[in-house]
Amino acid sequence: MTVSVLSAALAGIDAVLITVETRICAGVSYFIVGLPGEAVKESLFRVESAITSCGFDMPRQKILISLAPAGIRKEGAVFDLPIALSVLAASGQLNTELMNDFLFTGELSLTGKLRPAKGALSVAVEARKAGIKHLIVPKENANEAAMASDLAVFGFDTLKEVVDFLHHPDSAKRVTVRQTEFRKAEVLYHADFSEVHGQEKVKRALEVMAAGGHNGLLIGPPGTGKTMLATRLPGILPPLGLQESLETTRIYSVAGQLDGTGLVTERPFRAPHHTASDISLVGGGPVALPGEISLAHNGVLFMDELPEFKRKVLEVLRQPLEERQVTISRASYVANFPANFILLAAMNPCPCGFHGHPNRKCSCTQQAIRLYRSKISGPLLDRIDLHMAVPPPDLKLRAAESSVMVRARVIAARDIQLARARVCNAQMSNEQLRTYCVLGKLEREVLNQAMVQHKLSARSYERILKMARTVADLAGSQQISLVHLAEAIGFRAFSC
Repeated sequence: MTVSVLSAALAGIDAVLITVETRICAGVSYFIVGLPGEAVKESLFRVESAITSCGFDMPRQKILISLAPAGIRKEGAVFDLPIALSVLAASGQLNTELMNDFLFTGELSLTGKLRPAKGALSVAVEARKAGIKHLIVPKENANEAAMASDLAVFGFDTLKEVVDFLHHPDSAKRVTVRQTEFRKAEVLYHADFSEVHGQEKVKRALEVMAAGGHNGLLIGPPGTGKTMLATRLPGILPPLGLQESLETTRIYSVAGQLDGTGLVTERPFRAPHHTASDISLVGGGPVALPGEISLAHNGVLFMDELPEFKRKVLEVLRQPLEERQVTISRASYVANFPANFILLAAMNPCPCGFHGHPNRKCSCTQQAIRLYRSKISGPLLDRIDLHMAVPPPDLKLRAAESSVMVRARVIAARDIQLARARVCNAQMSNEQLRTYCVLGKLEREVLNQAMVQHKLSARSYERILKMARTVADLAGSQQISLVHLAEAIGFRAFSC
């Protein structure tokens, strides 16, 4: 007898439907075919122990399990539950008609307990697209999976509970999470702008970054507050919308970094150490997992001590900064991960850190300074909108504004941008740039002079226009004036 049970495998942040086909015939061996990974090959040991621990009989015959389509590699222990149910159904211990409208995913312990699986939300989204009406997952994944509307999700603790439910479908209630009750969460950040003394120009630059979604680089001696300022950037960003929250949740679900409470409602802030590898940053590995770039999606990627990162690691940022996504191509898979983030980097001006300091003497030679700064390639610097010097702070100055006050202006500017072009200014297309960033004759002349004086590239020209548009939006102006343009040029003119 051959039995088919639906499950799903992850491919990037998406899921692919997998059919688990089981046939029991004469013999005494177990086989799993269809490009199974090591964890899948080991599943029969867990399945056998779970079946017997829950009071069922493990067939002592030849069991052939096929995972279709066979051309997709299957990784992880999420096929334990569908394999166990297909074995029970093929051996006559479970009615196959009860499982036709269900999709199953979940890892089994040796005692039959269901353990949480990665990517439950992505599986639920794919099940809904395929017209599947019911989804059974481990109880810890139920709230997450239930975020996919129009799908009946059931969460259970053990294999026995799942079998009992399939025999008596009215014995359990579906898990429901109402998306209509989602509100843009007012996340309380402990790090506040009011704690930063002075540095008004830098805080203004961060405000422009947050309002327009621009990337930035902070350059200054150690102890000037670069890291302190960076950690306060999420506190002035607009709250996550529902769609952004769902996208971010899917990424963290695939990475196995959800805490089981449901949606991610706080913008990510990722700060990888400078010893991070290129794979940890961009993602990949034997199994397609998101890296720090994708984990920062809809949030901030902070790279402190930028020149200390390996050159190879820094260069992988170039494509995501332009395309807002990461494509990972390996021999066994091709995976796409979203990567729409704000890059905020920080660095010292020289190896000792005190080049240009008003009170400390720099001990570095000009050759050492050039070598230090050359670790960051020109093409990468060209993709960073704001280059801001961070001088030693004036401790006599008190912070005048809190993050809440700055955030209100940022939200108002973002609302203008979304109503106008449906994207923030940093993501405007060339056509939108020509439509919404029109300059007067005087402004064009000033920008052209700045391009020649500071030897800026064509990409810099576009980024200055986008920043000028953001400055104008913060001021509530429909036109880009000379004042707005001058401030944007000032953000771009400084170079390391």
